Amino acid sequence: MNYGFMKVAAAVPDVRVADCFYNIQEIEKLARQAEERGARVVVFPEMAVTAYTCMDLFSHELLLREAERALLELVSRTANLKALLIVGCPLVSGNQLVNAAVAFQKGEILGVVPKSYLPAYKEFQEERWFTPAAQLQASMITVGNREVPLDGYLILESGPARIGIELCEDLWVPIPPSSELAMLGANVICNLSASNELIGKHHYLRSLIAQQSGRCVAGYVYASAGFGESSTDLVFAGNAIIAENGVILAESERFTLSEQLVITEIDLQNLQNDRRVNTSFMQGSSNYRMDNGTVVPFHLPDQPVELTRAIDPHPFTPSGDALAERCEEIFQIQIGGLAKRLVHTHAQAAVVGISGGLDSTLALLVTAMTFDALQIPRDRIIGITMPGFGTTGRTYHNAVDLIRSLGVTLREISIKDACLQHFKDIAHDPAVHDVTYENSQARERTQILMDVANQANGLVIGTGDLSELALGWATYNGDHMSMYGVNAGIPKTLVKYLVEWIARHKVDEHSRATLLDIIDTPISPELIPADEQGNIRQKTEDLVGPYELHDFFLYHFLRFGASPAKIDFLARHAFQGVYDTATIRHWLRVFFRRFFQQQFKRSCLPDGPKVGSISLSPRGDWRMPSDAAVTLWLAELDRLE
Repeated sequence: MNYGFMKVAAAVPDVRVADCFYNIQEIEKLARQAEERGARVVVFPEMAVTAYTCMDLFSHELLLREAERALLELVSRTANLKALLIVGCPLVSGNQLVNAAVAFQKGEILGVVPKSYLPAYKEFQEERWFTPAAQLQASMITVGNREVPLDGYLILESGPARIGIELCEDLWVPIPPSSELAMLGANVICNLSASNELIGKHHYLRSLIAQQSGRCVAGYVYASAGFGESSTDLVFAGNAIIAENGVILAESERFTLSEQLVITEIDLQNLQNDRRVNTSFMQGSSNYRMDNGTVVPFHLPDQPVELTRAIDPHPFTPSGDALAERCEEIFQIQIGGLAKRLVHTHAQAAVVGISGGLDSTLALLVTAMTFDALQIPRDRIIGITMPGFGTTGRTYHNAVDLIRSLGVTLREISIKDACLQHFKDIAHDPAVHDVTYENSQARERTQILMDVANQANGLVIGTGDLSELALGWATYNGDHMSMYGVNAGIPKTLVKYLVEWIARHKVDEHSRATLLDIIDTPISPELIPADEQGNIRQKTEDLVGPYELHDFFLYHFLRFGASPAKIDFLARHAFQGVYDTATIRHWLRVFFRRFFQQQFKRSCLPDGPKVGSISLSPRGDWRMPSDAAVTLWLAELDRLE
């Protein structure tokens, strides 16, 4: 299976101005290289057969005749290739000259797309030679001895791939043809371009391509003229850029003196999922009168794809400068949500249970920053540490130290005696460390928090994160419950980075040292007594699996509706050398089983701010019956064995 991936290429061959047969030789060379590397669609620049900068030579019958002859020779010479090739060439249609993109495969021309918008800049005056698509008199064009469709809204269809084409300037207008093609069903847009370089233009071009691929929820393959074009007045850098749904996947080196071939994979399944769930995507078409277009079927072989694009093992956590920007934005969202809730409820205090772990630490930091924003003294935040049977010295001291260094009011309330009394009341042997033993502690802590909040006329701030909600790793009506859950939209893998960012940028030295030690502490609910050396015995990731795997599974399952088989495929690629196949599949099975079984906990979650594209709120993003069967998902995993 190829799991929806289609390998595409943007090719920038060396050219000689007006030397058509040299140019098709270079085109053929790159086409064969692309096919050898598995590309199924290969896009070449505008006027690649003649070069773009022929200017008034386009008025000469000899150049036009030889360009067509060279094109036909190229079609013939590549007849043994399976890839769809899209090449720019001037073509004559009656008394009109067309700046054309010619699509061909296996020795057959499938269709011709004329350029819709001809630039009239000082350096570009294409209307001097060419006729725009809207003014063409014919809907068919003769190339060689065969008539083929001539349409600006041509869509080439093979299975799930629906390929639309536009040329250079078409992208820069208010409503590009690609927008209309997308509403007609095209999910991959190919742009044959010849765009010269100017100071600052490249940055804008990249942004334009990324944004258009996002608006169209499509792949975008852009190939622009490079070295060999005339430099009389302009210079062409050979831009080859491939984007998908707002993200640039791959791009060429600029200003190189050699040809460029950029190859990567576009995920058609993800694009289809986004279009399907985004019901507003097609609403524009109902109010916009469009040409119905021309659909031309062709065949691409369905075969396994060797991924070359990077699959991020940590999709929730960007790197570098983007991580700092992401952290700042997330905190502002959390602060904004909590501030509104505090103001609306006229709360006079906030109550946070502090365990010395990452989640409660993040919740306390957000609460402190919210109080700062509202100009409320931090001592009206009540940080409660509640030592129990599994609390270790490390987490206890970190909790106390952090509460004090942040200027928050500290209360220490042990839950041991209350739990022992409870065990006696329900006739439970405290030596039996089962689910009753564990959950009673979590519920006792929640009762304390709620009652103290009532005393202080405050709100209990929830600490549970997105990953715990996905796995149901929370005690029902215990740590599962709060009055506002500030971490509900943040996965476990991102919590660590958020706390570290705060430690590095927002707190004093004493708080920083405490935060860094909390980051290094193993994740644990601490509901089972420590070992003989006083160390944490109950480690969450030993029980439910590595959070980096579960967050990866969660992201692809919810964001793209990926099947277990596809998630397995992506995970094996992303975590190659980190986890073997058996480990990935074991925890993937755990993920699906727990995700389905634990929906009842998510069906009654307290309010909390949505932070990223994924949320499990039952009021908006994720509405699932609590008794849905996991049978189909586990059965697909079984078939992978």
